[in-house]
Amino acid sequence: MVFPMEWSLVSAIAAAFAFGYLCGSVPFGVLLTRLAGAPDVRTVGSGNIGATNVLRTGRKALAAATLAGDMLKGTAAVAITNMVFGRDAAIASALGAFLGHLFPIWLGFKGGKGVATYIGLLLGFGLWLALAAFGAIWLAVAFASRYSSLAALCASAATPAILWVLGERRTAALFLVLAILLWIMHRANILRLLNGTESKIGRSKAERT
Repeated sequence: MVFPMEWSLVSAIAAAFAFGYLCGSVPFGVLLTRLAGAPDVRTVGSGNIGATNVLRTGRKALAAATLAGDMLKGTAAVAITNMVFGRDAAIASALGAFLGHLFPIWLGFKGGKGVATYIGLLLGFGLWLALAAFGAIWLAVAFASRYSSLAALCASAATPAILWVLGERRTAALFLVLAILLWIMHRANILRLLNGTESKIGRSKAERT
Protein backbone atom coordinates (compact mmCIF):
# COMPACT_ATOMS: atom_id res chain seq x y z
CA MET A 1 0.00 0.00 0.00
CA VAL A 2 1.38 3.45 -0.89
CA PHE A 3 0.52 6.58 1.09
CA PRO A 4 1.49 10.17 0.36
CA MET A 5 4.75 10.79 2.17
CA GLU A 6 3.29 13.16 4.75
CA TRP A 7 0.62 10.67 5.81
CA SER A 8 1.17 7.91 8.35
CA LEU A 9 -0.94 4.76 8.24
CA VAL A 10 -2.92 5.79 11.32
CA SER A 11 -3.61 9.33 10.12
CA ALA A 12 -4.59 8.10 6.65
CA ILE A 13 -7.06 5.60 8.10
CA ALA A 14 -8.48 8.25 10.44
CA ALA A 15 -8.89 10.69 7.56
CA ALA A 16 -10.48 7.96 5.43
CA PHE A 17 -12.96 7.12 8.19
CA ALA A 18 -13.89 10.80 8.60
CA PHE A 19 -14.27 11.26 4.85
CA GLY A 20 -16.42 8.16 4.64
CA TYR A 21 -18.60 9.35 7.51
CA LEU A 22 -19.18 12.71 5.84
CA CYS A 23 -20.12 11.01 2.56
CA GLY A 24 -22.43 8.55 4.27
CA SER A 25 -24.12 11.21 6.38
CA VAL A 26 -25.53 13.06 3.36
CA PRO A 27 -29.30 12.58 3.90
CA PHE A 28 -30.50 12.23 0.32
CA GLY A 29 -34.03 11.32 1.38
CA VAL A 30 -34.41 14.57 3.30
CA LEU A 31 -32.62 16.76 0.76
CA LEU A 32 -34.41 15.45 -2.31
CA THR A 33 -37.89 15.63 -0.80
CA ARG A 34 -37.24 19.20 0.32
CA LEU A 35 -35.93 20.25 -3.09
CA ALA A 36 -38.96 18.67 -4.77
CA GLY A 37 -41.40 20.36 -2.41
CA ALA A 38 -42.61 17.03 -1.07
CA PRO A 39 -43.43 16.49 2.61
CA ASP A 40 -40.44 16.07 4.94
CA VAL A 41 -39.82 12.33 4.81
CA ARG A 42 -39.26 12.31 8.58
CA THR A 43 -42.92 13.22 9.05
CA VAL A 44 -44.15 10.41 6.78
CA GLY A 45 -44.74 6.78 7.66
CA SER A 46 -42.03 5.38 9.91
CA GLY A 47 -40.02 8.63 9.78
CA ASN A 48 -37.07 6.81 8.22
CA ILE A 49 -34.98 8.73 5.68
CA GLY A 50 -34.47 5.80 3.29
CA ALA A 51 -35.91 5.19 -0.16
CA THR A 52 -38.75 2.95 1.00
CA ASN A 53 -40.14 5.62 3.27
CA VAL A 54 -39.63 8.28 0.59
CA LEU A 55 -41.90 6.11 -1.58
CA ARG A 56 -44.64 6.70 0.98
CA THR A 57 -44.77 10.32 -0.15
CA GLY A 58 -46.15 8.98 -3.43
CA ARG A 59 -43.13 10.20 -5.41
CA LYS A 60 -41.59 7.18 -7.12
CA ALA A 61 -38.92 9.22 -8.89
CA LEU A 62 -37.79 10.70 -5.57
CA ALA A 63 -37.64 7.23 -4.03
CA ALA A 64 -35.51 5.97 -6.93
CA ALA A 65 -33.21 8.99 -6.66
CA THR A 66 -32.87 8.46 -2.90
CA LEU A 67 -32.00 4.81 -3.45
CA ALA A 68 -29.35 5.76 -6.00
CA GLY A 69 -27.93 8.48 -3.77
CA ASP A 70 -27.74 6.25 -0.70
CA MET A 71 -25.95 3.59 -2.75
CA LEU A 72 -23.54 5.85 -4.58
CA LYS A 73 -22.40 7.81 -1.54
CA GLY A 74 -20.98 4.56 -0.19
CA THR A 75 -19.50 3.69 -3.57
CA ALA A 76 -17.85 7.10 -3.87
CA ALA A 77 -16.39 6.98 -0.35
CA VAL A 78 -14.74 3.62 -1.00
CA ALA A 79 -13.59 4.31 -4.57
CA ILE A 80 -12.02 7.68 -3.79
CA THR A 81 -10.30 6.51 -0.61
CA ASN A 82 -9.01 3.35 -2.27
CA MET A 83 -7.56 5.40 -5.11
CA VAL A 84 -5.79 7.86 -2.80
CA PHE A 85 -4.73 5.73 0.17
CA GLY A 86 -5.30 2.06 -0.67
CA ARG A 87 -7.41 -0.87 0.48
CA ASP A 88 -6.93 -0.61 4.26
CA ALA A 89 -8.02 3.01 4.29
CA ALA A 90 -10.93 2.16 1.99
CA ILE A 91 -12.17 -0.37 4.55
CA ALA A 92 -12.10 2.35 7.21
CA SER A 93 -13.91 4.70 4.84
CA ALA A 94 -16.58 2.07 4.19
CA LEU A 95 -17.24 1.66 7.90
CA GLY A 96 -17.42 5.44 8.27
CA ALA A 97 -19.86 5.75 5.35
CA PHE A 98 -22.15 3.10 6.79
CA LEU A 99 -22.13 4.68 10.24
CA GLY A 100 -22.69 8.08 8.65
CA HIS A 101 -25.83 6.80 6.95
CA LEU A 102 -27.13 5.16 10.12
CA PHE A 103 -26.20 8.04 12.43
CA PRO A 104 -25.88 11.33 10.46
CA ILE A 105 -24.74 14.20 12.63
CA TRP A 106 -26.94 16.63 10.64
CA LEU A 107 -30.13 14.82 11.70
CA GLY A 108 -29.40 14.24 15.37
CA PHE A 109 -27.83 10.84 14.58
CA LYS A 110 -31.17 9.47 13.33
CA GLY A 111 -30.63 8.02 9.86
CA GLY A 112 -31.54 5.11 7.64
CA LYS A 113 -31.27 1.36 8.02
CA GLY A 114 -28.38 0.80 5.67
CA VAL A 115 -29.48 -1.59 2.92
CA ALA A 116 -28.79 0.72 -0.03
CA THR A 117 -25.47 1.87 1.39
CA TYR A 118 -24.48 -1.75 2.07
CA ILE A 119 -25.03 -2.50 -1.62
CA GLY A 120 -23.16 0.65 -2.63
CA LEU A 121 -20.13 -0.42 -0.60
CA LEU A 122 -20.03 -3.78 -2.37
CA LEU A 123 -20.05 -1.85 -5.63
CA GLY A 124 -17.29 0.46 -4.43
CA PHE A 125 -14.97 -2.45 -3.68
CA GLY A 126 -15.77 -4.03 -7.05
CA LEU A 127 -17.04 -7.20 -5.36
CA TRP A 128 -19.13 -8.22 -8.35
CA LEU A 129 -19.76 -11.85 -7.43
CA ALA A 130 -20.84 -10.93 -3.91
CA LEU A 131 -23.01 -8.15 -5.32
CA ALA A 132 -24.65 -10.57 -7.75
CA ALA A 133 -25.18 -13.08 -4.95
CA PHE A 134 -26.75 -10.39 -2.76
CA GLY A 135 -29.17 -9.52 -5.55
CA ALA A 136 -30.01 -13.14 -6.27
CA ILE A 137 -30.67 -13.92 -2.61
CA TRP A 138 -32.77 -10.79 -2.19
CA LEU A 139 -34.88 -11.64 -5.23
CA ALA A 140 -35.32 -15.29 -4.23
CA VAL A 141 -36.38 -14.50 -0.65
CA ALA A 142 -38.57 -11.58 -1.72
CA PHE A 143 -40.30 -13.74 -4.35
CA ALA A 144 -40.84 -16.61 -1.92
CA SER A 145 -41.91 -14.61 1.13
CA ARG A 146 -42.99 -11.20 -0.28
CA TYR A 147 -41.12 -9.60 2.63
CA SER A 148 -38.64 -6.93 1.52
CA SER A 149 -37.14 -6.67 4.99
CA LEU A 150 -36.59 -10.44 5.26
CA ALA A 151 -34.94 -10.45 1.84
CA ALA A 152 -32.53 -7.71 2.89
CA LEU A 153 -31.75 -9.44 6.18
CA CYS A 154 -31.02 -12.78 4.48
CA ALA A 155 -28.91 -11.24 1.72
CA SER A 156 -26.85 -9.15 4.14
CA ALA A 157 -26.29 -12.12 6.45
CA ALA A 158 -25.07 -14.32 3.58
CA THR A 159 -22.70 -11.74 2.10
CA PRO A 160 -19.85 -12.05 4.66
CA ALA A 161 -19.77 -15.83 4.22
CA ILE A 162 -19.72 -15.44 0.43
CA LEU A 163 -16.83 -12.99 0.66
CA TRP A 164 -14.94 -15.36 2.95
CA VAL A 165 -15.35 -18.23 0.48
CA LEU A 166 -14.13 -15.93 -2.30
CA GLY A 167 -10.96 -15.25 -0.30
CA GLU A 168 -11.88 -11.66 0.58
CA ARG A 169 -11.04 -12.10 4.26
CA ARG A 170 -10.68 -8.44 5.29
CA THR A 171 -13.79 -7.30 3.47
CA ALA A 172 -15.66 -10.33 4.83
CA ALA A 173 -14.85 -9.13 8.35
CA LEU A 174 -15.98 -5.62 7.44
CA PHE A 175 -19.28 -6.78 5.96
CA LEU A 176 -19.91 -9.02 8.96
CA VAL A 177 -19.76 -5.91 11.17
CA LEU A 178 -21.99 -4.02 8.72
CA ALA A 179 -24.49 -6.89 8.60
CA ILE A 180 -24.71 -6.93 12.40
CA LEU A 181 -25.37 -3.19 12.42
CA LEU A 182 -27.96 -3.59 9.65
CA TRP A 183 -29.77 -6.28 11.64
CA ILE A 184 -29.76 -4.08 14.74
CA MET A 185 -31.30 -1.24 12.74
CA HIS A 186 -33.98 -3.67 11.49
CA ARG A 187 -34.89 -4.89 14.97
CA ALA A 188 -38.43 -3.51 14.69
CA ASN A 189 -38.87 -5.29 11.35
CA ILE A 190 -37.58 -8.51 12.90
CA LEU A 191 -40.14 -8.26 15.69
CA ARG A 192 -42.92 -7.69 13.16
CA LEU A 193 -41.72 -10.66 11.12
CA LEU A 194 -41.81 -12.85 14.22
CA ASN A 195 -45.27 -11.53 15.12
CA GLY A 196 -46.59 -11.91 11.58
CA THR A 197 -47.40 -8.21 11.29
CA GLU A 198 -44.71 -7.10 8.80
CA SER A 199 -46.11 -5.65 5.58
CA LYS A 200 -45.61 -7.61 2.38
CA ILE A 201 -44.50 -6.42 -1.02
CA GLY A 202 -47.44 -5.37 -3.13
CA ARG A 203 -49.67 -4.23 -0.30
CA SER A 204 -50.79 -0.64 -0.05
CA LYS A 205 -48.89 -0.22 3.19
CA ALA A 206 -45.22 0.24 2.35
CA GLU A 207 -42.47 -1.87 3.87
CA ARG A 208 -40.72 -0.29 6.80
CA THR A 209 -37.25 -0.98 5.54
